[in-house]
Amino acid sequence: MMVISSSPQPPPSAPLLQFLRHQIGLSDSALDLGLKQSQLEQAPLPVVLWRYGLISLDQLAQVLDWQDQRP
Repeated sequence: MMVISSSPQPPPSAPLLQFLRHQIGLSDSALDLGLKQSQLEQAPLPVVLWRYGLISLDQLAQVLDWQDQRP
């Protein structure tokens, strides 16, 4: 199932990618898949990662909390 947004999503920030790699423990191959799907679907990267089973619901919550704390 794809979720296609009508408005383009900004590319994920370098700090987000670093957080996903180092704090969540996402592999480069999983991150690459998520980035490709996120761009294809114009959907937020964390949601795409969760929908494809690359991160758990708890990890998605960690990412969203981390994003909320950033300026």
